[in-house]
Amino acid sequence: MSETAETTNIEWKPKNSPWLICIPTILAGFMFVLDSTIANVALPHMAGTFSASREESTWILTCYLVASGITVPTVDWFCKLLGRKNFFMLSLIIFTLASFCCGIADSLAAMLIARGIQGFGGGGILPICQAVMLESFPKEKRGQAMAVFGLVVIIAPIIGPVIGGWITDNLNWPWIFFINIPIGFIALYLAKTFLEDPPYAKRQKNVKLDYWGFIFLITWIVSLQIVLDKGNNVDWFNTTWICQLFTVSCISALLFFISQIRNKESLIDISIFKDRNYFIGTFVQVIMMAVLLASLAILPQFLQIMMGYSAYLSGLSIMPRGLGSLTATIICGLISDKVDNRILLIIGLFLVGIAGFSLGFLNLNIASVNIAIPNFVFGFGMGLSFIPVIALSVVTLNNSQMTNASGVQNLLKNIGGAIGTSLASTMITRFSQIHQSYLVDNLTPLNSVFTERLNVIWGALSQYTSFDFANYMAQYSIYGSLVKQATLFGFMETFRICGLACFAVIPFIFLLKGISKKDEKET
Repeated sequence: MSETAETTNIEWKPKNSPWLICIPTILAGFMFVLDSTIANVALPHMAGTFSASREESTWILTCYLVASGITVPTVDWFCKLLGRKNFFMLSLIIFTLASFCCGIADSLAAMLIARGIQGFGGGGILPICQAVMLESFPKEKRGQAMAVFGLVVIIAPIIGPVIGGWITDNLNWPWIFFINIPIGFIALYLAKTFLEDPPYAKRQKNVKLDYWGFIFLITWIVSLQIVLDKGNNVDWFNTTWICQLFTVSCISALLFFISQIRNKESLIDISIFKDRNYFIGTFVQVIMMAVLLASLAILPQFLQIMMGYSAYLSGLSIMPRGLGSLTATIICGLISDKVDNRILLIIGLFLVGIAGFSLGFLNLNIASVNIAIPNFVFGFGMGLSFIPVIALSVVTLNNSQMTNASGVQNLLKNIGGAIGTSLASTMITRFSQIHQSYLVDNLTPLNSVFTERLNVIWGALSQYTSFDFANYMAQYSIYGSLVKQATLFGFMETFRICGLACFAVIPFIFLLKGISKKDEKET
């Protein structure tokens, strides 16, 4: 960057108050993130409406994630082509209109197309939201800015299933999309009123598209998402087409990054990874996003499959996590500018790890409080760690790098979340099989406990049916209990690994550069 550009970058300040600028970006970001999870609990209802199977209905989620994943790394290029404010407003318009199309869809094909367009429109919202908030606030106030941003990235996906469940039960599933329409237009009006483009984010002339990079990106993201979504259902790499598709994904990813290094007019600038804080901070965020989305995916399954909760109650049981995150964001907003953010990050990761291990020692006789307390601690830890790590990851970057850095960071976090969710499902399946193979060894005539239990059930059932059929039903009942216990162990092991992953990244925090007084005076 030239000296003139650097001076412009340092001296530029928005005309409006940063808190006014926050309003449209937070509204738009919250709406986008909420839609990534709000449809989860409504999938059975959608499948019934479209006469589709449960597996087919999951493409409603996949299309949204794939489309937004493709858009995220292209945000910087679109901002140069259209200007950041114009691109942000265009994204809002596309997202809002696509939400309406989702609500009126009368077939699975129409829904998938609408969700894909919705994802394309929304993919640019979150990176711009993060970049605008980081640029608008001075460095010494970025802790407060990221505390507000934490409401988007942490709380929105947590309360999504709760809101979706309530709307689906009390209204109808199309309303989970229709509620975006007034919010979208309000955010659009506020964006037009308060947002402005700094000199380095204005529309540029002679902007060229990296066609090959874009093709490699689409191939990489689409193939990887399909592998992650469908791999567990078809036994992963024991299936030929999964191996082939994964190979295509790996080659496309390699070619994409090679093209970004060699092409001067690339979609993204990967030179930002030379910055140690950005590299380590992004890595930590990827792990945290994997843990967050994995736990959000498997905890409702545990409550519904193992505990017999309804979809709405299982979503409601996760609410303490949202309360914990909200509490943490308030605390971070008050003390993050006075306390070393690395300390907050370490404490937050430690709390998430503790909560993961706490969830890993549950049983089938637990009370609601046994779910609520670890969830609150989990949410509190996430809020206490996510906010500082975002601020730390960009503290050594210039404002002109924020849009590109946010786009790349959100792309990798999306991939991390998808991988975490798929790994969690796979681990539950594999660990359940392992524990089942161990437990089944106890179902032998040589085990007096098994024999005694079998005879009790056999005797009770033989009063209502034949002895042979009663014997069969008694064995089936015991085997059913064994499978349930093995599945419980599968969930518990997965929760513990989520906690262990958070402990494992704590040493990397000591490699991060803190936000010094010198950094604050630069603004």
